[in-house]
Amino acid sequence: MSSLYVILLVVIAVVLMGVSLFRASLVKTKADYLVAGRSLPAIVLVLTLLTSWIGAGSLFAGAENAYRNGFAALWQPAGGWLGLLLIYFIAPRARKFAQFTLPDLLEARYNQTARVLGTIAILFAYVGITSYQFKGGGNVLHLIFPDAITPELGTFIIAAFVIISTALAGMSSVAYMDVAIGSLVTVICLISTPMLFLKAGGWAGLHAVLPPSHFQVLGDLSLVRALEFLVPTMLLMLGNQVMYQKFFSAKSEKDARISVIGWILGTLLLETVIVAIAVFGSALYPTGEVSQHPYEIIPYTARHGLPALMGALLLSAVFAKVISTASNYLFSPATNLVNDVFVRYIAPGASNKRVLIISRLAVVLLGSWALYQAVYAQSILQKMLYAYTIYSAALTPVVLAAFYLKRVTPWGAVAAIATGTVVTLAWDIPGVKGVFPAILADRDAIFPALFAAVAAMILVSLVTPGPSAKQLAEFS
Repeated sequence: MSSLYVILLVVIAVVLMGVSLFRASLVKTKADYLVAGRSLPAIVLVLTLLTSWIGAGSLFAGAENAYRNGFAALWQPAGGWLGLLLIYFIAPRARKFAQFTLPDLLEARYNQTARVLGTIAILFAYVGITSYQFKGGGNVLHLIFPDAITPELGTFIIAAFVIISTALAGMSSVAYMDVAIGSLVTVICLISTPMLFLKAGGWAGLHAVLPPSHFQVLGDLSLVRALEFLVPTMLLMLGNQVMYQKFFSAKSEKDARISVIGWILGTLLLETVIVAIAVFGSALYPTGEVSQHPYEIIPYTARHGLPALMGALLLSAVFAKVISTASNYLFSPATNLVNDVFVRYIAPGASNKRVLIISRLAVVLLGSWALYQAVYAQSILQKMLYAYTIYSAALTPVVLAAFYLKRVTPWGAVAAIATGTVVTLAWDIPGVKGVFPAILADRDAIFPALFAAVAAMILVSLVTPGPSAKQLAEFS
C-alpha cells in the first residue's frame, strides 16, 4: 500500500512542479506574475476560486467540527454560500476596477492610510491561513508514512514545496495548478462519499452509532455559537483578497460573473460532501487514535475506510488541495508586500525584472513566517477562526462599503480597519475580556471585533469629510 501512496504523491508533486516551471517560463512582467496577464477564462476562474477556497480550513478544521457536531458543521460553509450570493454582483465591478491587490482598491476609494492598514491586516490573516495549510499537509504526510515522517517533518516538507512552486510563476502558476487539483478533488470526493455511506451502514447505521444531535440543525451548538462559525466565513468570503485578485485576473467582466455561478454550485456540492465524509468517518471510527486528533478524520478515513486505490486517491487529493490553498494564501500577501510596499513606497520605478526578483523573495519570506506559526500552532480550528476574524472584522466592512455605501468616508474606513485589527489581536490577551460584560467576554472575538469596527466606521464617517466624486466614480 505504501508504494501506491508514494507513486501517487510523486506523480502529483511532479505534475504541479511541472506546471509551475512551464508557467514560470511565460512570466515576463509584473502583470504576468501578479494577475496572470489578466488572461484567465471563466472555466479556469471557477476551478481556481473553488480550489483556493476549500483547503485545510474545510478538510481539517471543518472536518474536526463535523466530527464533534455532525451535520451542524454545515453552519461553517454556509457562511461562504451566503457570501457568494452577494459576490455575484460584486465580481464584474471588481474586474472593471482591474488593479493588482485589495489595498489598491482601499487607496482608490479611501486613502493611503487605509491602504497601509489593510496591508497589515492581510499579512496577519493570510500568513495565519497559510500556516495551518502547512500544518494540515504535514499531518497528511505523517498519516501516509507514520514510521518515516513525523507531523513536524511533514510540515517542513509541505512548506518547502509550496514556497518553491509558488515563487516560480505567481498567479499563473497558482491558477493553472488549481485547474488540475480542483478537478481531481471533486471527482474523488464524489466517488468516495457513497462508498463510505454504505460502509457506515446507511442512515440506519449512522443513527445507531451517532448521537441524535448530529442530525439536527444546530446539533449541540447554541445559535450564537453556530453564528460564530457562519459569520467569519461569510465575511472572509465577501472581502477575500484572493478572490478579488482572481477577478482582477479575468479576461473580462463577463468571465468574472460567469465564474461566480460555477463557484456557487461547486462550493455547495463540495463543502457538503466534505462534511458528509467527516460525519461518516466519525461513525466508522468513534474511538481510537483519531478521536484524539479529530481534525485528521478525513485522511484517516481515506486510509482505513476505503479500498486501497480509492483511499490513496482521496489522500492524494487532500494532499494536493492543501498545497493549492497554501499557494493561494501565501502568494496573496506576497503581492501586498511587493505592490503595496516595495513598488508603492520604496522603488516606484522598479523594472519588471527587479519586481519579479522581489516578488519571489517576498514569497520565501512570508512562507518562512507561516512555517514558524505552523510549528507552534495547536488547533487548526482555532487558528482558522483567528485568521478569519482579523480579516472579517478589519477589512470586509470597508470593502463592501466601497461598492455599496457612498457615505463612508476615508477616515471612517481607516478607523474600522484599525479597530477591527486591534480588537481581534487583543481579545485573548489575559485581562482584556474582563472589562466587558459576560455576554461578550464568553464569546470568540468575531462579534466584539465586528461590532467595534462597524461602529467606528459609522461614527467617524459622520464627523469627517465624505469621499470625492472621483473616488466614487470607479465603484459605481
